[in-house]
Amino acid sequence: MPPPARFNFAQHLIVRNEGRAAKAAYVEDQARLSYGELAEQVRLVAAGLAGLGLRREERVLLLMHDGLHWPVAFLGCLYAGVVPVAVNTLLTADDYAYMLGHSRAQAALVSGALLPTLQAALERGPHELQHLVVSRGSTLPAGALDFDAWLTGQVPAPKCADTLADDIGFWLYSSGSTGRPKGTVHTHGNLYWTAELYARPVLGLREDDVCFSAAKLFFAYGLGNALSFPLSVGATTVLMAERPTPDAVFKRWVAQRPTVFFGAPTGYAGMLASPNCPTRAQVALRLCSSAGEALPREIGEKFKARFGADIIDGIGSTEMLHIYLSNRPGDVRYGTSGTPVEGYEVELRDEAGAVIAGADQVGDLYIRGPSAALMYWSNRDKSRDTFQGTWTRSGDKYIRDAEGYYVYAGRSDDMLKVSGQYVSPFEVESTLMQHPAVLEAAVIGVPDDHGLTRAKAFVVLKDPRDAGDALAETLKGFVKEQLAPHKYPRQVVFLTELPKTATGKIQRFRLREREAAQ
Repeated sequence: MPPPARFNFAQHLIVRNEGRAAKAAYVEDQARLSYGELAEQVRLVAAGLAGLGLRREERVLLLMHDGLHWPVAFLGCLYAGVVPVAVNTLLTADDYAYMLGHSRAQAALVSGALLPTLQAALERGPHELQHLVVSRGSTLPAGALDFDAWLTGQVPAPKCADTLADDIGFWLYSSGSTGRPKGTVHTHGNLYWTAELYARPVLGLREDDVCFSAAKLFFAYGLGNALSFPLSVGATTVLMAERPTPDAVFKRWVAQRPTVFFGAPTGYAGMLASPNCPTRAQVALRLCSSAGEALPREIGEKFKARFGADIIDGIGSTEMLHIYLSNRPGDVRYGTSGTPVEGYEVELRDEAGAVIAGADQVGDLYIRGPSAALMYWSNRDKSRDTFQGTWTRSGDKYIRDAEGYYVYAGRSDDMLKVSGQYVSPFEVESTLMQHPAVLEAAVIGVPDDHGLTRAKAFVVLKDPRDAGDALAETLKGFVKEQLAPHKYPRQVVFLTELPKTATGKIQRFRLREREAAQ
């Protein structure tokens, strides 16, 4: 059932959880926030924004580490009809300077630890920022407000802004794996749709679940995992400000006992390789989720064998807000992204744009569904290229097998054509990762002496001391034994780490730049 035409997502969550005032909505290591306190503080933020003079649809930069203030700030903006622009906490001052100018943010809500970087951004270019509210900052610059003090003495906003489901609700910036990040504009209704179409029917989230997401709240994936999904069912969410290293994740698994964990393939690989990995008896996991990149079969199978919990792999995007193609509990086929989520349509198209009806053919993935973003702000060319009528072009290549399951074949701009045939970097990478010595792998195309494209692999080993020519030849042979001859990497280079975006996605273009510079 669609949301009503007049719809405010923050108010929707408050009403849905009116009977859970005493229950924990969020927990940190040393603090908790009940559903009743969450509703109260959301209204206080809305009142505080009005007191600063913020008007409907004006933007507020949200640059905060995951903690109790993050959901309060985000939902407070929505409640007030103000547009939060949630940004990555791992970026540079130059990135924030661009985002401040591009969004024309009138205010910023920032964690104290990130304040110096934001201040450097403010010095680098024109902006319209007039108000600065600092969360957990020890020293405030002139004119800045302390987050808690700002809320103290406010009278809670008596009612939410009279927004429409199709009104602009919030922005997320793309991860910027190539070029400047794009300001992706989403509506109030989009948050509702991802919870109703994915969290409830696919993941089966319940009120008694404790959710924990390694992906941070500023990511589209993390925003669903740790805010719209659990709050829509009355679950409890564990928040963690620090980086999701294996040890940091294990600490919360054991201490907070989450039942549902949301991670990414790189994180799962690192956890399984860690000497500190807990036992099945130490954790309470019933279900795990993976997105960001396709999950290699080996990782899923090893994780299930160790913890008894399936990893439900799927693909989503900032543009579609969350996952639209997914495996399901009881129907997990590792090595695939599953089948379309009900409510979404998926097509594979060939290079001429024609729909591919048959199985086992590589095609460009297009999606149609109710959670699609409206546009990229102030970027008509990119908007037209991605949002094509009712369809969204994903930029991913996929294969649909004979049984209707979708198999990832790489990004459209990462696909290789070797000996006139497509080669999926991900397929070669997944095969390399099946070797017991390999932790991670990335594959790009490089020209050989005749100008023909050949695959080159960059490999991170579990034990760097194993690196050498002998292992490189062994890995080449290992791939040859399992894939078609033209797919094996002609060169293997050992690295200590791979270049990645803040979301953990491998930046193959950085490896191509590395090759071009040599």
